[in-house]
Amino acid sequence: MLDDYASLIRDGRVHVIEHDGIVQGVLVLIPQEDAMLLDNIAVSPAVQGLGLGRILLTFAEATAAAAGYSAIRLYTNEAMTENIALYTRVGYSETHRAEEKGLRRVYMSKPLAREACPNPRQTR
Repeated sequence: MLDDYASLIRDGRVHVIEHDGIVQGVLVLIPQEDAMLLDNIAVSPAVQGLGLGRILLTFAEATAAAAGYSAIRLYTNEAMTENIALYTRVGYSETHRAEEKGLRRVYMSKPLAREACPNPRQTR
């Protein structure tokens, strides 16, 4: 990955989630002109299935809404069919597909409702 995480952290774009006092997930949100971009989301394989990914998704959507956006967007690799199915189940719709940097990407978007922003920092 070529992302400048030091810059993203400094700009407050990186969020983490802990489970039993250990960082187990990361979320990167990038404000854009017309929507918030959910640039990256990942949960440690050791704690997958505990709902941490859903907590991060909910946090991302609430953060975008609190910042005044009416939509959140993301993209994923076309081969990640489980991710695409999950995003569809939680309200994202495919907007288009494109090949970029040698990857076949699926772009998705979700309209947002205005709501309070939860804190993803701690779970048990």
